[in-house]
Amino acid sequence: MTRLYLPAVFAIVAAAPAAAQDAPTPEQIMEAWLNSPHADGSAEAFSHWDEEGEIPGDCAVCHSTPGFLSYIEGDRSTSAMIDHPVEIGTTVQCDVCHAPGVNGLEVAVFPSGETAGFGGSTVCAVCHQGRAWGGDVDAAVAGLDEDAVSPDLSFVNIHYSAAASTLMGSAVAAGYEYEGRDYAGPFAHVEPLNTCAECHSPHETTVALDTCTTCHQGIEDFRDIRATQVDVDGDGDVSEGIGHVIADLHDRLAAAIRTYAAEVSDAPVVYAEASYPYFFADTNADGAADADEAAFPNRYQSWTPRLLKAAYNYQYVAKDGGAFAHNPHYALQLMIDSIENLAEQADIDTTGLARP
Repeated sequence: MTRLYLPAVFAIVAAAPAAAQDAPTPEQIMEAWLNSPHADGSAEAFSHWDEEGEIPGDCAVCHSTPGFLSYIEGDRSTSAMIDHPVEIGTTVQCDVCHAPGVNGLEVAVFPSGETAGFGGSTVCAVCHQGRAWGGDVDAAVAGLDEDAVSPDLSFVNIHYSAAASTLMGSAVAAGYEYEGRDYAGPFAHVEPLNTCAECHSPHETTVALDTCTTCHQGIEDFRDIRATQVDVDGDGDVSEGIGHVIADLHDRLAAAIRTYAAEVSDAPVVYAEASYPYFFADTNADGAADADEAAFPNRYQSWTPRLLKAAYNYQYVAKDGGAFAHNPHYALQLMIDSIENLAEQADIDTTGLARP
Protein backbone atom coordinates (compact mmCIF):
# COMPACT_ATOMS: atom_id res chain seq x y z
CA MET A 1 0.00 0.00 0.00
CA THR A 2 1.27 3.49 -0.82
CA ARG A 3 2.22 5.29 2.35
CA LEU A 4 2.09 8.98 3.01
CA TYR A 5 4.44 11.01 5.10
CA LEU A 6 4.04 14.68 5.89
CA PRO A 7 7.44 16.36 5.74
CA ALA A 8 8.72 18.71 8.37
CA VAL A 9 8.19 21.72 6.15
CA PHE A 10 4.44 21.43 6.72
CA ALA A 11 4.95 21.80 10.43
CA ILE A 12 6.88 24.99 9.74
CA VAL A 13 4.13 26.31 7.47
CA ALA A 14 1.48 25.37 9.99
CA ALA A 15 3.23 27.40 12.66
CA ALA A 16 3.64 30.49 10.51
CA PRO A 17 1.09 33.33 10.67
CA ALA A 18 -0.93 34.14 7.56
CA ALA A 19 0.79 36.74 5.38
CA ALA A 20 -2.49 38.37 4.41
CA GLN A 21 -6.09 38.28 5.54
CA ASP A 22 -7.21 36.19 2.56
CA ALA A 23 -4.19 33.85 2.55
CA PRO A 24 -5.14 30.17 2.81
CA THR A 25 -4.68 28.50 6.15
CA PRO A 26 -2.26 25.57 6.50
CA GLU A 27 -5.26 23.29 6.77
CA GLN A 28 -6.67 24.64 3.50
CA ILE A 29 -3.29 24.18 1.82
CA MET A 30 -3.09 20.59 2.99
CA GLU A 31 -6.65 19.85 1.86
CA ALA A 32 -5.95 21.37 -1.56
CA TRP A 33 -2.80 19.28 -1.97
CA LEU A 34 -4.52 16.09 -0.82
CA ASN A 35 -7.13 16.58 -3.55
CA SER A 36 -4.54 17.21 -6.25
CA PRO A 37 -2.99 14.72 -8.71
CA HIS A 38 0.34 15.24 -6.94
CA ALA A 39 -1.02 13.49 -3.84
CA ASP A 40 -2.84 10.58 -5.48
CA GLY A 41 -0.75 7.63 -4.35
CA SER A 42 -3.05 5.17 -6.14
CA ALA A 43 -2.37 6.77 -9.54
CA GLU A 44 -0.22 4.94 -12.08
CA ALA A 45 2.31 7.75 -11.83
CA PHE A 46 3.16 6.68 -8.28
CA SER A 47 2.13 3.01 -8.10
CA HIS A 48 3.66 1.72 -11.37
CA TRP A 49 6.73 0.30 -9.60
CA ASP A 50 5.00 -1.27 -6.58
CA GLU A 51 5.73 -4.82 -7.70
CA GLU A 52 9.39 -4.03 -8.37
CA GLY A 53 9.77 -2.46 -4.92
CA GLU A 54 11.86 0.48 -6.13
CA ILE A 55 11.75 3.27 -8.69
CA PRO A 56 14.62 3.44 -11.21
CA GLY A 57 16.71 6.58 -11.35
CA ASP A 58 15.45 7.67 -14.77
CA CYS A 59 11.91 7.83 -13.34
CA ALA A 60 12.43 8.56 -9.65
CA VAL A 61 13.02 12.31 -9.92
CA CYS A 62 9.48 13.06 -11.02
CA HIS A 63 7.65 10.11 -9.49
CA SER A 64 8.83 10.29 -5.89
CA THR A 65 9.84 12.80 -3.26
CA PRO A 66 13.21 11.22 -2.35
CA GLY A 67 14.11 10.98 -6.03
CA PHE A 68 13.45 14.68 -6.56
CA LEU A 69 15.36 15.67 -3.44
CA SER A 70 18.32 13.57 -4.56
CA TYR A 71 18.28 15.37 -7.92
CA ILE A 72 18.10 18.82 -6.33
CA GLU A 73 20.98 17.99 -4.02
CA GLY A 74 23.11 16.75 -6.94
CA ASP A 75 24.74 18.64 -9.80
CA ARG A 76 21.51 18.82 -11.88
CA SER A 77 23.50 18.58 -15.10
CA THR A 78 21.06 16.18 -16.76
CA SER A 79 17.37 16.36 -17.47
CA ALA A 80 15.50 14.98 -14.41
CA MET A 81 17.62 11.86 -13.88
CA ILE A 82 19.66 10.35 -11.05
CA ASP A 83 22.02 7.38 -11.08
CA HIS A 84 20.30 5.20 -8.46
CA PRO A 85 16.85 3.83 -7.64
CA VAL A 86 14.77 5.04 -4.69
CA GLU A 87 12.11 3.54 -2.47
CA ILE A 88 8.48 3.37 -3.47
CA GLY A 89 5.64 4.83 -1.44
CA THR A 90 5.77 8.61 -1.87
CA THR A 91 4.09 11.12 -4.15
CA VAL A 92 4.99 14.73 -4.99
CA GLN A 93 4.96 15.97 -1.43
CA CYS A 94 5.62 19.30 0.26
CA ASP A 95 9.39 18.84 0.37
CA VAL A 96 9.59 18.78 -3.42
CA CYS A 97 8.68 22.44 -3.80
CA HIS A 98 9.76 23.67 -0.37
CA ALA A 99 13.15 21.98 0.04
CA PRO A 100 15.98 24.49 0.73
CA GLY A 101 17.75 23.52 -2.50
CA VAL A 102 14.79 24.63 -4.59
CA ASN A 103 15.53 28.27 -3.74
CA GLY A 104 18.75 28.02 -5.70
CA LEU A 105 17.14 26.35 -8.71
CA GLU A 106 17.66 29.00 -11.36
CA VAL A 107 17.25 26.90 -14.51
CA ALA A 108 15.91 23.52 -15.57
CA VAL A 109 17.84 21.32 -18.01
CA PHE A 110 15.70 20.04 -20.89
CA PRO A 111 16.14 16.80 -22.90
CA SER A 112 17.72 18.83 -25.72
CA GLY A 113 20.41 20.04 -23.32
CA GLU A 114 19.07 23.58 -23.40
CA THR A 115 18.26 25.33 -20.14
CA ALA A 116 15.54 27.76 -19.14
CA GLY A 117 14.45 29.51 -15.98
CA PHE A 118 10.89 30.14 -14.84
CA GLY A 119 11.48 32.11 -11.66
CA GLY A 120 9.75 30.48 -8.73
CA SER A 121 8.17 27.97 -11.10
CA THR A 122 11.45 26.47 -12.30
CA VAL A 123 10.80 23.59 -9.92
CA CYS A 124 7.72 22.74 -12.01
CA ALA A 125 9.74 22.69 -15.21
CA VAL A 126 12.10 20.00 -13.92
CA CYS A 127 9.37 17.40 -14.40
CA HIS A 128 6.83 18.97 -16.75
CA GLN A 129 9.13 18.96 -19.78
CA GLY A 130 8.83 15.47 -21.29
CA ARG A 131 11.58 12.90 -21.67
CA ALA A 132 12.49 13.33 -25.33
CA TRP A 133 13.04 16.03 -27.96
CA GLY A 134 13.06 16.32 -31.71
CA GLY A 135 16.75 15.43 -31.85
CA ASP A 136 15.95 11.97 -30.50
CA VAL A 137 13.76 11.38 -33.54
CA ASP A 138 16.50 12.59 -35.87
CA ALA A 139 18.97 10.23 -34.19
CA ALA A 140 16.55 7.32 -34.59
CA VAL A 141 16.02 7.87 -38.34
CA ALA A 142 19.55 8.91 -39.30
CA GLY A 143 20.69 7.35 -42.56
CA LEU A 144 17.33 5.71 -43.32
CA ASP A 145 15.20 6.15 -46.44
CA GLU A 146 12.43 8.59 -45.56
CA ASP A 147 9.62 6.37 -46.86
CA ALA A 148 11.00 2.88 -46.40
CA VAL A 149 9.77 0.71 -43.55
CA SER A 150 12.64 -0.07 -41.20
CA PRO A 151 12.66 -2.86 -38.59
CA ASP A 152 15.16 -0.76 -36.65
CA LEU A 153 12.57 1.90 -35.83
CA SER A 154 10.24 2.01 -32.84
CA PHE A 155 8.02 4.76 -31.51
CA VAL A 156 9.77 7.66 -29.77
CA ASN A 157 7.60 8.91 -26.91
CA ILE A 158 7.71 12.46 -25.54
CA HIS A 159 6.24 11.08 -22.27
CA TYR A 160 3.60 13.19 -20.51
CA SER A 161 2.59 16.75 -19.70
CA ALA A 162 5.51 18.53 -21.35
CA ALA A 163 4.02 21.94 -20.55
CA ALA A 164 7.33 23.68 -19.84
CA SER A 165 8.73 22.50 -23.17
CA THR A 166 5.66 23.79 -24.96
CA LEU A 167 5.99 27.14 -23.20
CA MET A 168 9.58 27.45 -24.43
CA GLY A 169 8.82 26.30 -27.98
CA SER A 170 11.78 26.27 -30.34
CA ALA A 171 14.13 27.43 -27.58
CA VAL A 172 14.21 23.84 -26.25
CA ALA A 173 12.96 22.08 -29.43
CA ALA A 174 10.91 19.37 -27.74
CA GLY A 175 8.71 18.92 -30.80
CA TYR A 176 9.95 17.48 -34.07
CA GLU A 177 10.82 20.61 -36.06
CA TYR A 178 11.07 20.11 -39.80
CA GLU A 179 14.12 21.42 -41.61
CA GLY A 180 13.64 24.78 -43.28
CA ARG A 181 10.73 25.85 -41.09
CA ASP A 182 10.70 28.51 -38.38
CA TYR A 183 9.01 27.74 -35.08
CA ALA A 184 7.55 29.86 -32.31
CA GLY A 185 9.85 30.54 -29.40
CA PRO A 186 8.91 31.09 -25.76
CA PHE A 187 5.28 32.05 -25.27
CA ALA A 188 4.98 35.31 -23.34
CA HIS A 189 1.66 35.90 -21.63
CA VAL A 190 0.60 39.01 -19.74
CA GLU A 191 1.86 39.71 -16.25
CA PRO A 192 1.10 38.49 -13.64
CA LEU A 193 0.03 35.32 -15.46
CA ASN A 194 3.31 34.31 -17.01
CA THR A 195 4.63 31.40 -14.94
CA CYS A 196 3.25 28.03 -13.88
CA ALA A 197 2.27 29.06 -10.35
CA GLU A 198 0.76 32.33 -11.52
CA CYS A 199 -1.84 30.42 -13.55
CA HIS A 200 -2.05 27.08 -11.73
CA SER A 201 -2.89 26.89 -8.05
CA PRO A 202 0.42 25.60 -6.67
CA HIS A 203 -1.29 23.12 -4.36
CA GLU A 204 -4.40 22.08 -6.30
CA THR A 205 -2.72 22.54 -9.71
CA THR A 206 -6.03 23.78 -11.10
CA VAL A 207 -6.62 26.99 -13.04
CA ALA A 208 -9.59 29.21 -12.24
CA LEU A 209 -11.46 30.45 -15.30
CA ASP A 210 -12.03 33.86 -13.74
CA THR A 211 -8.30 34.53 -13.93
CA CYS A 212 -8.75 34.74 -17.71
CA THR A 213 -12.10 36.51 -18.11
CA THR A 214 -10.78 39.96 -17.23
CA CYS A 215 -9.17 40.04 -20.66
CA HIS A 216 -10.99 37.23 -22.47
CA GLN A 217 -14.51 38.33 -21.67
CA GLY A 218 -17.45 36.06 -22.37
CA ILE A 219 -15.55 32.77 -22.51
CA GLU A 220 -17.04 29.72 -20.80
CA ASP A 221 -14.13 27.37 -21.36
CA PHE A 222 -10.36 27.88 -21.60
CA ARG A 223 -10.44 26.41 -25.11
CA ASP A 224 -12.70 29.27 -26.21
CA ILE A 225 -9.87 31.81 -25.93
CA ARG A 226 -8.51 33.06 -29.25
CA ALA A 227 -6.18 35.93 -30.13
CA THR A 228 -5.26 35.25 -33.76
CA GLN A 229 -7.40 36.24 -36.72
CA VAL A 230 -5.67 33.76 -39.03
CA ASP A 231 -8.04 31.04 -40.30
CA VAL A 232 -5.57 28.32 -39.33
CA ASP A 233 -7.68 25.29 -40.24
CA GLY A 234 -9.41 26.84 -43.24
CA ASP A 235 -12.98 26.39 -42.02
CA GLY A 236 -13.88 30.07 -42.44
CA ASP A 237 -14.42 30.60 -38.70
CA VAL A 238 -11.98 32.97 -36.99
CA SER A 239 -14.05 33.28 -33.81
CA GLU A 240 -13.68 29.66 -32.75
CA GLY A 241 -11.46 29.22 -29.68
CA ILE A 242 -7.89 28.20 -30.46
CA GLY A 243 -8.25 25.12 -28.27
CA HIS A 244 -10.94 23.85 -30.62
CA VAL A 245 -8.76 24.61 -33.64
CA ILE A 246 -5.91 22.61 -32.12
CA ALA A 247 -8.29 19.71 -31.47
CA ASP A 248 -9.52 19.85 -35.09
CA LEU A 249 -5.98 19.83 -36.48
CA HIS A 250 -5.03 17.03 -34.11
CA ASP A 251 -7.85 14.95 -35.59
CA ARG A 252 -6.67 15.84 -39.10
CA LEU A 253 -3.15 14.77 -38.23
CA ALA A 254 -4.47 11.46 -36.90
CA ALA A 255 -6.31 10.90 -40.17
CA ALA A 256 -3.18 11.83 -42.15
CA ILE A 257 -1.11 9.34 -40.14
CA ARG A 258 -3.64 6.58 -40.85
CA THR A 259 -3.73 7.42 -44.55
CA TYR A 260 0.05 7.44 -44.91
CA ALA A 261 0.43 4.19 -42.95
CA ALA A 262 -2.09 2.42 -45.15
CA GLU A 263 -0.83 3.83 -48.46
CA VAL A 264 2.94 4.00 -47.97
CA SER A 265 3.81 1.63 -45.13
CA ASP A 266 1.08 -0.75 -46.34
CA ALA A 267 0.23 -1.43 -42.70
CA PRO A 268 -2.78 0.33 -41.13
CA VAL A 269 -2.10 1.99 -37.79
CA VAL A 270 -4.34 2.99 -34.89
CA TYR A 271 -3.73 5.13 -31.81
CA ALA A 272 -4.75 4.26 -28.24
CA GLU A 273 -4.09 7.15 -25.84
CA ALA A 274 -4.02 5.05 -22.66
CA SER A 275 -2.03 2.02 -23.84
CA TYR A 276 1.75 1.96 -24.22
CA PRO A 277 3.31 2.33 -26.79
CA TYR A 278 0.20 4.11 -28.11
CA PHE A 279 0.44 3.17 -31.80
CA PHE A 280 -0.73 -0.31 -32.76
CA ALA A 281 -1.35 -2.35 -35.87
CA ASP A 282 -4.95 -1.87 -36.98
CA THR A 283 -5.48 -5.53 -37.80
CA ASN A 284 -9.06 -5.11 -39.01
CA ALA A 285 -8.40 -1.71 -40.61
CA ASP A 286 -11.45 -0.13 -38.99
CA GLY A 287 -9.65 2.94 -37.63
CA ALA A 288 -10.48 2.10 -34.00
CA ALA A 289 -8.24 0.70 -31.28
CA ASP A 290 -10.05 -2.46 -30.28
CA ALA A 291 -9.22 -4.04 -26.92
CA ASP A 292 -7.34 -6.92 -28.52
CA GLU A 293 -5.34 -4.51 -30.70
CA ALA A 294 -4.18 -2.08 -27.99
CA ALA A 295 -1.68 -4.52 -26.48
CA PHE A 296 2.11 -4.40 -26.52
CA PRO A 297 2.60 -7.53 -28.67
CA ASN A 298 0.54 -5.78 -31.35
CA ARG A 299 2.58 -2.55 -31.21
CA TYR A 300 3.06 -0.85 -34.55
CA GLN A 301 6.27 -2.02 -36.21
CA SER A 302 6.02 -0.67 -39.76
CA TRP A 303 7.58 2.72 -39.15
CA THR A 304 9.17 4.85 -41.82
CA PRO A 305 11.15 7.94 -40.78
CA ARG A 306 8.45 10.22 -42.18
CA LEU A 307 5.71 8.44 -40.27
CA LEU A 308 7.68 8.38 -37.02
CA LYS A 309 8.23 12.14 -37.12
CA ALA A 310 4.53 12.85 -37.54
CA ALA A 311 3.52 10.33 -34.88
CA TYR A 312 5.96 11.90 -32.42
CA ASN A 313 4.36 15.31 -32.92
CA TYR A 314 0.88 13.82 -32.64
CA GLN A 315 1.77 12.31 -29.27
CA TYR A 316 3.46 15.52 -28.14
CA VAL A 317 0.28 17.53 -28.59
CA ALA A 318 -1.90 14.71 -27.23
CA LYS A 319 0.04 14.60 -23.97
CA ASP A 320 0.04 18.35 -23.35
CA GLY A 321 -3.64 18.95 -22.79
CA GLY A 322 -2.98 22.65 -22.22
CA ALA A 323 -0.99 23.33 -25.39
CA PHE A 324 -3.69 25.79 -26.45
CA ALA A 325 -2.68 27.98 -23.49
CA HIS A 326 0.99 27.08 -23.14
CA ASN A 327 2.04 27.94 -26.70
CA PRO A 328 -0.72 27.52 -29.30
CA HIS A 329 1.35 28.63 -32.31
CA TYR A 330 4.07 26.09 -31.58
CA ALA A 331 1.53 23.27 -31.36
CA LEU A 332 -0.22 24.39 -34.55
CA GLN A 333 3.05 24.67 -36.47
CA LEU A 334 4.14 21.16 -35.46
CA MET A 335 0.84 19.65 -36.58
CA ILE A 336 0.49 21.56 -39.85
CA ASP A 337 4.07 20.75 -40.84
CA SER A 338 3.48 17.08 -40.00
CA ILE A 339 0.32 16.93 -42.12
CA GLU A 340 1.96 18.67 -45.06
CA ASN A 341 5.04 16.47 -44.84
CA LEU A 342 2.94 13.28 -44.90
CA ALA A 343 0.98 14.70 -47.82
CA GLU A 344 4.16 14.70 -49.92
CA GLN A 345 3.78 10.93 -50.26
CA ALA A 346 0.13 10.15 -49.50
CA ASP A 347 -3.31 11.29 -50.63
CA ILE A 348 -3.91 13.78 -47.82
CA ASP A 349 -5.96 16.96 -48.15
CA THR A 350 -4.09 20.07 -46.97
CA THR A 351 -6.65 22.53 -48.30
CA GLY A 352 -7.07 25.63 -46.14
CA LEU A 353 -4.16 25.05 -43.79
CA ALA A 354 -2.62 28.39 -42.84
CA ARG A 355 0.49 28.15 -40.73
CA PRO A 356 0.55 30.86 -38.01
